[in-house]
Amino acid sequence: MNFPITSLYAIALAVIFLLLWFNVSKTRSALSLSIGDAGNVDLHERIRRHGNFVEWVPMILILMILAEGQGVGPLWLHAAGGLTVAGRIAHPFGLRANAPVHPLRIIGNSACILATLTLTVALAVAAYTR
Repeated sequence: MNFPITSLYAIALAVIFLLLWFNVSKTRSALSLSIGDAGNVDLHERIRRHGNFVEWVPMILILMILAEGQGVGPLWLHAAGGLTVAGRIAHPFGLRANAPVHPLRIIGNSACILATLTLTVALAVAAYTR
């Protein structure tokens, strides 16, 4: 079975994942650190930006694959995928240790919550209408 819509968003999200990973690795290398953050706030923020991505994106992609496999309409999938990509782009710019309520952080996480809810509703509708 093909998942062309999910694949489209998975590609964009993979690029974001690699950029976030690169930012962590670059800083670790500059600080000669293998693990942890050694109390470095900049490295800690970069680790959390990458970590937050890893906490949200796999579940959303799993829900997208399930929804696409169940024949959920493209509008639902594009809405969730678009929200996820936009949220994952915005979030790293707002995740700052000294600004816990930065608007971009709130927008980023809210977009992922909305994407998850969108897919959950779409899956529920698909399950109960077949």
